[in-house]
Amino acid sequence: MQDSLTSSAKRRTIISVDAMGGDRGPAAVVAGIALSAKENPDIGFILHGPKDELERLMTRKKVLEGRVEIRHATGIVTMEDKPSHIVRHGRETSMWSALESVRSGEAAVCVSCGNTGALMALSMLRLRKLEGVNRPAIAVLWPSRNPQGFNVMLDVGADIRADEHDLLQYALMGASYARNGMQLEIPRVGLLNVGTEEHKGRAELKLAHDLIAQNAERGKYRFVGFVEGGDIPGDTADVIVTDGFTGNTALKTGEGTAKLIGDLLKQAFKFSPLSRLASVLAYTSMQRLKKRIDPRRVNGGVFLGLNGTVVKSHGSADATGISAAVKLAFQLAHSGFGERLAARVALVEQAKPDAPTDKGTTE
Repeated sequence: MQDSLTSSAKRRTIISVDAMGGDRGPAAVVAGIALSAKENPDIGFILHGPKDELERLMTRKKVLEGRVEIRHATGIVTMEDKPSHIVRHGRETSMWSALESVRSGEAAVCVSCGNTGALMALSMLRLRKLEGVNRPAIAVLWPSRNPQGFNVMLDVGADIRADEHDLLQYALMGASYARNGMQLEIPRVGLLNVGTEEHKGRAELKLAHDLIAQNAERGKYRFVGFVEGGDIPGDTADVIVTDGFTGNTALKTGEGTAKLIGDLLKQAFKFSPLSRLASVLAYTSMQRLKKRIDPRRVNGGVFLGLNGTVVKSHGSADATGISAAVKLAFQLAHSGFGERLAARVALVEQAKPDAPTDKGTTE
């Protein structure tokens, strides 16, 4: 296995991948990037972790020959590690190394299955926040009734707090993600609340409602106002904006409910000989439904608001999930998402009443 990228590979979009930290270990990560390499010849990888172990896993993956550079890293960030500890002592970890490749410009996007808190803390330390961004956010794709099949929701756990200015920035970043990742020219943005009436909700939500509405034209989105929990998978909005506490609670509730429904369907189809026959007759439809809501196929939360793009894969992701996260990373890199997001945030920041006078900067 070659240790360095060939001149041909250097023309590819390079994805930096943390091979360690996921529940299934580096074998799932190597299998996942092999799937991605097979499907897309325009992707190359920098893979971070113990060199000997990664080389051994890659020996039978002929599709990865000439497509991967291994960066030796002995340390592993576990799910139990505290972010503060990793920030102080994580320099030798595969996660730190993976982010460093994006910071240096060698790779376009970082993908990791590791500890979310540690990944966000290290991302903020090594990549830094975009100018004008107070709190980065994690955005996920949520299955929906919209024609594109998914809605963007943020924040789902980067920070439990968010004031009206943070929520405005989430709207801008979410709209940019929908525009570049889902090809929606003018995304519809909704602000999650306990009701759609303008008098409902906390004070910061009412202030955010006005700010998001005022910046709709400048941010190139359409604000549909307050939306409720039932609209997260609906067709009222393309982007759902909320704070990290609410978003993470909704995300975990949705995942748990989907699993419960799946388990109940299995039990129902095993109830009697007739129901087992029905399951055979419905097999094709059930497989289509399973594929439609399979979280592995939309695996990957995107860290928004940083000087670099980071995709957080689910910790329990298998090869299919890893491949989906890599596909998302490639799409964002190929669209120039990071640069466009920075320009959009900067444009709105410049328009603030207390902002410095324009010095000729244009988007």
